[in-house]
Amino acid sequence: MQKDLQDFGKFIYPKHQEVATMIRVQKTDVTKHSQKMKTALDKQGEALHIEIDTIIQGMKSDIDDMDAQHIATIDRQEDAINRTITEMTQVIQDLKRLLDTNDICLITEYTSRTEEFGSLPAQFQVTLPTFTPQEINRVQIHQHVGLLSKDVQTEYEELECVSCLSDSELWTCGDDNILRLYNLQGELLRAVQTKSGNKPQDIAVTQSGDLVYIDWYDGSINLVSGTQIQTLITLWGWRPLGLCSTSSGDILVIMTRDDDDDDDDDDDVAQTKVVRYSGSTETQSIQWDDQDEALYSNSGFPKFLSENRNLDICVADGVANAVVVVSAAGKLRFRYTGLPTITTREPFTPYGITTDSKCNILIAHGLWHHCIHIIDLDDNFLCFIDSCGIQFPKGLCVDSRDNLFVAEYASRKVKKLQSYK
Repeated sequence: MQKDLQDFGKFIYPKHQEVATMIRVQKTDVTKHSQKMKTALDKQGEALHIEIDTIIQGMKSDIDDMDAQHIATIDRQEDAINRTITEMTQVIQDLKRLLDTNDICLITEYTSRTEEFGSLPAQFQVTLPTFTPQEINRVQIHQHVGLLSKDVQTEYEELECVSCLSDSELWTCGDDNILRLYNLQGELLRAVQTKSGNKPQDIAVTQSGDLVYIDWYDGSINLVSGTQIQTLITLWGWRPLGLCSTSSGDILVIMTRDDDDDDDDDDDVAQTKVVRYSGSTETQSIQWDDQDEALYSNSGFPKFLSENRNLDICVADGVANAVVVVSAAGKLRFRYTGLPTITTREPFTPYGITTDSKCNILIAHGLWHHCIHIIDLDDNFLCFIDSCGIQFPKGLCVDSRDNLFVAEYASRKVKKLQSYK
């Protein structure tokens, strides 16, 4: 009892007091940090208000200048017509006097001026300016204000993919053979080794909340449910490059032909395709456009895909330097190849891809550009996300609130960016 009392007094109790003190310090730090961010937001808001007020005032000044020019021109026309009317009034009075006079000399000296005044002066047409208010784009506003971000540190040397299990839990994969589930506080909730011991190529969370992953080395698509791993599909002669889960519960897999395959069947000409699976049954294959040209590059370079909310299938094809978007029926809708002003020096090399609740498509612009492209469902560019300290973005996903999660390849962090809606 005396020893226990000594242990409590010298070690155990003081350590707990230290932890309690640290907790109080953390609470204070959280409050201070929140206030610091709010102050920064206020400052940014004031700067934006000043900029907007300056732009509005400048446009008002332009309107005043145009107004002054128009009024000056109208004043000149008004002065001219008033002088003509005054002169015409005098002519009318002179005519009346002549009609009442008997002075033949005045009458013979009269000269008609009707032709002089008969032509009306050219009327000045005022071309008034118009103002067309632009629709307020909250994405662009957020781009200027900035986005709140939060980092989740992982244990990989190179982080490659992220997929949302929920708004607070994230499945990840990287350069080893372990699939890891983290919460937003960075706590490791689960760690699952792949069935074959190989590194997974890509991951996705199904509608039922299970995890699927592809194994490039053995050509398999696998389902992680609880503690069990089930091989759903094994490809023969093909290598899976990327996958996603659809709103209907299907799985889309983009795959390339295995160079080692020596069979002579007709499929040898089809090098890359997207295949839809319902369970383990193939229900659709997408390879060609309407001109029988390949939709996707014939390469084993990683490709990422996502189903949009309008059921379009969006593939980030880094070798083709394009995002290829087809309809649910497999018809080519468009290819997004980046913005010419941005990608003329450096090729557009898309990596991770995801879509949000408004059918916008978000694309990681290669590992070295540190930005995200956002386009709408019809190939219209909306904006870049190139702030918030994004570094080497590779995998992307969004949660139910359109918060964006970015798997940063080199930093090994998942960066959460607050919804830009």
